[in-house]
Amino acid sequence: MSAVVIAASELESPAAAAPATVEVEMDLSADDDGESRDVPDDELAAAVAAIEAKKPEFAALRRQDMKGQSRESRTVPVPPHRLTPLKKNWLKIYTPLVEHLKLEVRMNTKRRAVEMRTCKLTEDTGAVQKGADFIRAFCLGFDVADAMALLRLDDLYIDTFETKDVKTLTGNNLSRAVGRVVGKDGRTKFAIENATRTRIVVADCKVHILGSFSNIKMARDACVSLILGSSPGKVYTKLRAISARAKERF
Repeated sequence: MSAVVIAASELESPAAAAPATVEVEMDLSADDDGESRDVPDDELAAAVAAIEAKKPEFAALRRQDMKGQSRESRTVPVPPHRLTPLKKNWLKIYTPLVEHLKLEVRMNTKRRAVEMRTCKLTEDTGAVQKGADFIRAFCLGFDVADAMALLRLDDLYIDTFETKDVKTLTGNNLSRAVGRVVGKDGRTKFAIENATRTRIVVADCKVHILGSFSNIKMARDACVSLILGSSPGKVYTKLRAISARAKERF
């Protein structure tokens, strides 16, 4: 019978200076043939349990402890055509940033930007980034209610691409391609949004899509097909199949 000595640091109290040792008796004697036998599982489990019992346990860090000492700040520039909507909806934009994310926010009219920073009451470490994404989504043309989903959910993103990234078009061809994406009275765009559970903004030659990663891919494929010249009927058929698969999944 031989003893295997396993050392484990005992850090349960700050005053502990020397490491403690855990002695686990394990039968490692040789067999009659002279070969050492395998250690039984119950003895190994007892040794592991003894080590686990001596491991230090630390309390979970609070959000205040995870934050750095320096303040984080963001400055989001506002394009000229979104200044007037920003002023009209400032109360709706300002309220969730201050009440829910606990940020300090102001509108800098001289620099035409929205400035925000953390304070002592800020709890979430990613609050500044969420607020910047929220303001940036509004500046791209999304409604306040749609952009506010970025504050509540973590798996939402914004994808942007231009029509020239898909196909080089000019003049009337470009206008017709954008018209196919939007549709009459916006019906095609609404159909894509409802089928893929996304929000789409068509601004000149740029297309902005807000949603989850997989939903953005489906909406982008539909928009690319329309830009390349596919008829809305074929796209509607694909969207119906996507909607049917989504319902079966849920």
